[in-house]
Amino acid sequence: MSENRIYTIEEIMNFLPHRYPFLLVDRLIEEVPGEKGIGIKNVTMNEEFFQGHFPGNPVMPGVLQIEAMAQTAGALVMAASANAENESEKKKSVLFMSIDGVKFRKPVKPGDQLMMHVEKIHARRNVFVFKGKSMVDDKVVSEAEFTAMII
Repeated sequence: MSENRIYTIEEIMNFLPHRYPFLLVDRLIEEVPGEKGIGIKNVTMNEEFFQGHFPGNPVMPGVLQIEAMAQTAGALVMAASANAENESEKKKSVLFMSIDGVKFRKPVKPGDQLMMHVEKIHARRNVFVFKGKSMVDDKVVSEAEFTAMII
């Protein structure tokens, strides 16, 4: 990646409407503005979903892994929008539209650092298509293509 802009949780909260317990990106560690980047989710035993998924064998739900990828993509698009000089180019929110080609490869457990790698593959006006893969210890744990509308 050509740039190494790091976004903190406070900055991400300025880009996304999500809040605890549903904000699933702790940091953006790499960015090519509006095109691709890497987000981090530090998975801890304190996550509310581990109470019921599954007692004695905690596993991060796959749908939340996909949500974390989508939030990473949304934060990247919103960060690029926030830096736009033209006020009409600035966006306000991100809405999920579709998910395709989802695959879950390995379980994500407490103590894992989930790294969401996302890349824009298509954009038309305010609709963006991204492909993403989530990794733990350099191994792919989930992947998907998703479409979102930026409003």
